[in-house]
Amino acid sequence: MTPARRLAPFIALLAASAFALAGCAGGVSPAASGSPTASDAAPLQVEAGWLDGGRQIALVTWGSSTCVPTAADVAVQADGAIAVTLDNGPADRVCTADFAPRATLVGVPDGVDPAAGIDLVVSFAEGGRGETALPSLAGAPGGDAVAYAPSAGWVGDDLIAILSWGSSSCAPVVEDVAAPTPTEVAVTFADQPADQPCTMDMASRVALASVEGLGVERMGSSVVLSGGDAQFETPVTVSILG
Repeated sequence: MTPARRLAPFIALLAASAFALAGCAGGVSPAASGSPTASDAAPLQVEAGWLDGGRQIALVTWGSSTCVPTAADVAVQADGAIAVTLDNGPADRVCTADFAPRATLVGVPDGVDPAAGIDLVVSFAEGGRGETALPSLAGAPGGDAVAYAPSAGWVGDDLIAILSWGSSSCAPVVEDVAAPTPTEVAVTFADQPADQPCTMDMASRVALASVEGLGVERMGSSVVLSGGDAQFETPVTVSILG
């Protein structure tokens, strides 16, 4: 056998190994994997819930948990529905390859009455479109929001969106969810690492808590928030909207 023929199998093995390593490095993928594309046959799966007394909406999509989309454009259509365009960030952004619910905060445009209920038309800038609806929110307060008050709202049957205020770079992370009673949900946030630097801004942050299998009743329920954030050193109880 010639030297060239003896080397051929070894070179092929190296090439295959390099390909396998490239596919597994870090378990991440480009940001485009975190959102649907225009070629997807299935419509975009979306859910939504009221927050902040009807002043904000938690819009839930599914994709990479580390690449949460932002609301690039929010407009009221001629038929009264709210059209939201989501942006998944730069095309070269690196995202984890998981598939999880992510919540995007959307401000309710002026002139929209939460008491009437609304339809939402959601699309990604990169492609993909879906629709959902929010029920009427009876007794939605008018005027400005109470400064930095937490709130919570139902997003689908088993998810609760929780709005809090604080550093935008140190958002609370849900550590535990329990249901002491059918109408009370206890959400505990994880402690922030002592060495984690936090920006000194005051921003709205949204987290999701799953109550699947806990037997929580939707009507008349409240959530008790504790731990993790200085805001919840003393537990805070808020009603779950929706």
